[in-house]
Amino acid sequence: MRRRGGGVVRLLHHEDEPVVVHARVCSGAVRLRSQAGSKSAAAWGLERMRFALCLDHDLGAFHRRFVRDPLIGAAIRWRPWLRPRRSPEPFEALAWAICEQLIETTRAFAIQRRLVWRYGRASDCATLRDAPSARAMAGRAPAELQACDLAAGRSLALIKAAREVAAARADLTQHEAAWGRLRRIPGIGSWTLEKLAFHGQGRDDQLPAGDLAYVKLVGSLAGLGRRATEDEVRELFAPYAPHGALAGIYALAATRGAVMVPPRAGTRW
Repeated sequence: MRRRGGGVVRLLHHEDEPVVVHARVCSGAVRLRSQAGSKSAAAWGLERMRFALCLDHDLGAFHRRFVRDPLIGAAIRWRPWLRPRRSPEPFEALAWAICEQLIETTRAFAIQRRLVWRYGRASDCATLRDAPSARAMAGRAPAELQACDLAAGRSLALIKAAREVAAARADLTQHEAAWGRLRRIPGIGSWTLEKLAFHGQGRDDQLPAGDLAYVKLVGSLAGLGRRATEDEVRELFAPYAPHGALAGIYALAATRGAVMVPPRAGTRW
């Protein structure tokens, strides 16, 4: 995603066809413009960027239910526009979640930039690059990803996950079925799959409970004197079902006193 002309622009690929989508705020609305070689690819690009920017994400029912909640009510009243960060493609969310396991945010972002530069496809103008596709990552050797500073175990996990997706054995449009298939890969566990679900598949019920931000938050809120366990995080956010992941980002905003979302890098897999 790049900032240009008062808005943002993103290169995507509909199969092998490049699609460039521009988005900008205009008179209180978001205006999108999609450029591609075919109408079907352009329409697909619009749909994916509407998802990534949460333009169709209606939180009305969530807000009405919890607007007076003692933990997140204030954040809902002050910042009702708060939305999760999402990826246009679910594989992108999966790949980045694997990159973000057990490392700090800045290092994870640096790894992601290297992967995009080396294995992402460039636009015709060569100024934009898409995230690597599952097919591109499936053809890599672990040593290639390690050269981008990705740890050996995570390099292998990313390649195996990419092969499952590229071969359609893990169809990321079929959420639970894909999670079950991916979970068989060593190095992919609940945190990675919850990040995929929330950021890449639009599942507001899938809270990444092992995230450092949440284990610290719940430990503080519960007065534990330590970091909470995943089960303790899930227990605190259980009353917000089926909006647990949404409640999580509002809870962080409320307790930090600012509009923030959980770090894209985490501490679990």
